[in-house]
Amino acid sequence: MKLALVRQRYTAFGGAERFVERAIAALAREDLQLTLLTRKWSGDAEASAPRPALRILDPFYLGRAWRDWSFARAVQAEVARGDYDLVQSHERVPGCDIYRAGDGTHLGWLQHRARLRGQHFRTPLAPYHRYVLDAERAMFAHPRLRAVICNSRFIQREIASHFGLPLERLPLIENGVDLARFRPADAEAKHAARVALKLPLEARLFGFVGSGFERKGLDACIRHLPAEVHLVVAGKDREEPRYRRLAAQAGCARRVHFLGPQRDVAPIYRAADAFVFPAVYEPFGNVVLEAMASGLPALTSRSCGAESLIREGENGWLVDAFDADQIRSRMQALADLLETPAQCATVGAAARKAAESLTPETMSTALVALYRRLLA
Repeated sequence: MKLALVRQRYTAFGGAERFVERAIAALAREDLQLTLLTRKWSGDAEASAPRPALRILDPFYLGRAWRDWSFARAVQAEVARGDYDLVQSHERVPGCDIYRAGDGTHLGWLQHRARLRGQHFRTPLAPYHRYVLDAERAMFAHPRLRAVICNSRFIQREIASHFGLPLERLPLIENGVDLARFRPADAEAKHAARVALKLPLEARLFGFVGSGFERKGLDACIRHLPAEVHLVVAGKDREEPRYRRLAAQAGCARRVHFLGPQRDVAPIYRAADAFVFPAVYEPFGNVVLEAMASGLPALTSRSCGAESLIREGENGWLVDAFDADQIRSRMQALADLLETPAQCATVGAAARKAAESLTPETMSTALVALYRRLLA
């Protein structure tokens, strides 16, 4: 089976890219010939070995809209002349057989962002947003599109609602997590992680991992950080100085630790006592799954696909990303939990158990079954 995977750019800090690497590693064990269509790829050789065949498509561009348009045109030309049984895109490229909605929908994100900012949603005038919305509509309406892989029921419902696709064309294949790499840390490992990251050794510590702070809900984490609790932030955002100022205004600057983007996020989970991720819009939330696999009680939002993993009060908490009072009370409940080690351990064990069914092997089995069904 000759399969082409489309992903425009790779960054070691992105959840979508980490998914692609896991998929490549898992699918390499199947009877598949993989080709990656990309502008630039610098994947983890260990995670993705054996490395897939690479087809670099890097046409000239100026600006974001031209960048995405030119790459889409290059992919369409390559697919037309290539000998692929199936083409699975992780970008909004009309004319592919399969689209994996790992980034959700641009329409959904813009609607959630407008609500966050207290605005009524209108079709944006910015050329980039208009291009992406047009490409998204064209992709979902294209006659060649045979399946849209949804990584959560949240995104499955959204695509069915916004674009009218039937559920039988929206297979649910949730992300997998490496249970050996992300596992509960003992006291010695926690201490070592905090020393290495230069974090306070005895403090109650919430973890937050994610690039693109507005969408991931960092604003709420800082504004509603309980007294005496520290927050460690791993991720990249051009607006980081603004969030540092916000922490200063909220009186918690000394308790919010910005580490920047981290190639390996496992030490963050080892160092933390709990995990907070009240995302405004997140199709799945690999970081929530990784934190739960690491045995951390987790707080996330109902606009994050990982909400399906949460059992309220049993392994974590759910919040409405737009309800400040609810976020404040749930974060305080999480802080209070850390004061009772036995109960915290019980909740952490339940979080780990919820993650154990989502493995890379389960994911790859479901992907290959989908491919074979489509080819049949």
